[in-house]
Amino acid sequence: MNEVKLQTQLDELRDSFNSQAPQEVKTVYEAGVKTVDDSGITSNALQVGDTALDFSLSNAKGERVNLHDALKEGPVVLTWYRGGWCPYCNLTLQALEKALPEFKAAGAQLFALTPEVPDKSLSTAEKHALDFEVLSDIDNAVARQYGIVYQLTNEVAQIYASKFGLSDYNGNEKNELPLAATYVIDPQGKITYAFLEADYRKRAEPSEITAALNQLQK
Repeated sequence: MNEVKLQTQLDELRDSFNSQAPQEVKTVYEAGVKTVDDSGITSNALQVGDTALDFSLSNAKGERVNLHDALKEGPVVLTWYRGGWCPYCNLTLQALEKALPEFKAAGAQLFALTPEVPDKSLSTAEKHALDFEVLSDIDNAVARQYGIVYQLTNEVAQIYASKFGLSDYNGNEKNELPLAATYVIDPQGKITYAFLEADYRKRAEPSEITAALNQLQK
């Protein structure tokens, strides 16, 4: 039986939400996505062919993880998620965990970056029993270097504040989030695959990531 694509699951989640959410909330969210799209962020972010910028971040256990050190061992998959409060992110993390053996078979490591404070990212990692590194990108410092940070509209920020308290997750009041971007980086530090999408309900397909990694072995 064919594996259900991640995007199919994400679309079902979106449709379920849309069938229940108040129209005013749906309107605010759609306007928020359009604002991100209109900003040109997906064109201005790091692209295929660019050199990935080095960084050192703490994982969920407080240990430092360095990109260039990891690249000495093989390719790296970098993916960003908005936070454990985001159902689309949680679904994606589960799909990536399932695909992890394929990534490892291609000699790659997977790093998931989040603006969440370490206590929150540890909770996310434990809740989903993740066997890959979850890194706290506090204040979106690395995401900003990669050009994938955007400002929430005031209307979206107000909903997130009242619904789950975004500032508690991120440890600041900036109301900024990263795109749910994914990069494949070869051992020389070059980006060979980039998924950049303004709509947070769309994510890189694990099979596409695997294909990009397998391409490096040819």
